[in-house]
Amino acid sequence: MPEQNNDALKTEELAQLVRDIRERVRARYPESNGGARVSVADLMPLVHARDSAEAKVASIGSVNPRPAGPLNTVVQALKRTISRGLDWFVRDQVVFNREIMACVEATLEALNEVNRAIVSTAELQNEVEGLKDMRANWPVWRSEWERKLASHEVQQLRSVAELQGAFQHRVTQIESNFRDLLKSQHANYAGALERSTLDVQKKLWADLERIRTVYEGMIHSELRTVRQRAGYIAQTGAVTAQASASLAAEQSPSFDYGRFAERFRGPEEYVKSGQTFYLPYFAGSQEVLDIGCGRGEFLELMREAGVPARGIDLSHESVDLCRGKGLEAEVADLFVYLENLADASLGGIFSSQVVEHLPPHRLPEMVRLAAQKLRRGGVLAIETPNPECLAIFATHFYLDPTHTRPIPRALLAFYMEEYGMGRIETHFRSPAIDSTPSLAALPEDFRNVFFGGLDYAIISRKLL
Repeated sequence: MPEQNNDALKTEELAQLVRDIRERVRARYPESNGGARVSVADLMPLVHARDSAEAKVASIGSVNPRPAGPLNTVVQALKRTISRGLDWFVRDQVVFNREIMACVEATLEALNEVNRAIVSTAELQNEVEGLKDMRANWPVWRSEWERKLASHEVQQLRSVAELQGAFQHRVTQIESNFRDLLKSQHANYAGALERSTLDVQKKLWADLERIRTVYEGMIHSELRTVRQRAGYIAQTGAVTAQASASLAAEQSPSFDYGRFAERFRGPEEYVKSGQTFYLPYFAGSQEVLDIGCGRGEFLELMREAGVPARGIDLSHESVDLCRGKGLEAEVADLFVYLENLADASLGGIFSSQVVEHLPPHRLPEMVRLAAQKLRRGGVLAIETPNPECLAIFATHFYLDPTHTRPIPRALLAFYMEEYGMGRIETHFRSPAIDSTPSLAALPEDFRNVFFGGLDYAIISRKLL
């Protein structure tokens, strides 16, 4: 049953196709022309014959329908099998039939062209006869032709102007887009070039820093060897624990030093904000030691920055205060503590307002021990009153009775160089004009030389 329905559907589609072809043929090949006085050959019988032949050609290979039933199903299947098996046998016949139909189509087209030529000839004859009246009608025709020509010319000029305007607008738009594209490409190229240049500069700077460190280490080693051979270096003996304890006892004040620091150094937040200056130098360091940790301001900064740090101080009260904040601190003499540390075990050492309390002959020993305990590249940062600023002698330095003497920055830099420290930086801190506004009356150059920073920070790195 489904096979029969499919065959019927194909037949209906084929009939509709034939009807469509007939309509197109009638529209394309008219049987006659009303204006012609000649008759032409009627090609419709030939068209109908061609349509019938095309229908037969299209049905080649199909199976004729039969009444539905089991027998029909078997017969239809057998027929389709035989049809597919004979496909190779009838292929040439099918090709031949199609070529014949193509020949018929070409013949029909040629005959239709003949008909059109005959009709055209008849129309031409009518036009020739009509030319006899042209002389009388020529002025009217000419004026009409000139009017139409002028109208067409105006229309054409208007169209050309519109096209030119549209073209100019499009060109302007393309130029604008091209300029924007060039600017974008230039910006991208400039950005990429700048990033590339910056990366090259960073790598070059890192290489120069590495080379500088190596050469400074070599120079220091050679200078030290020369000085040792010339006998310029005095040998210093080890400090005994008894002498250190005696020194600590001498330096320990009998008054409340915590209250003294609160009054004259300032509140903890003030000191802590000033010490943020040192954070970049200790960023990423391991095992930082704060010598003279006091109330623990620097240790708190290290904890907030995620840098492992511990502190030592002679004051039990200061150490207890640090431990109460959860900081790692202990009571110790700096010389004994540093002597007991393993060499190259620290990543950084910080000491603020400590070295001015030491006897002058102990300062080189402190710098030597600090350099000995630092790893290669480790940071040593020392902050102390600046003797180049005359204001400290009038107001600040002698307020603390435990101060021994101020230390010139050139002397401290010399000690650092002597014991293997390099890349030394000096920064002036706490401008005197902030605490003594009357200094503003002095000339700026004079004020900067003799009344600059109350303190100075000297920062160096271990070379070897």
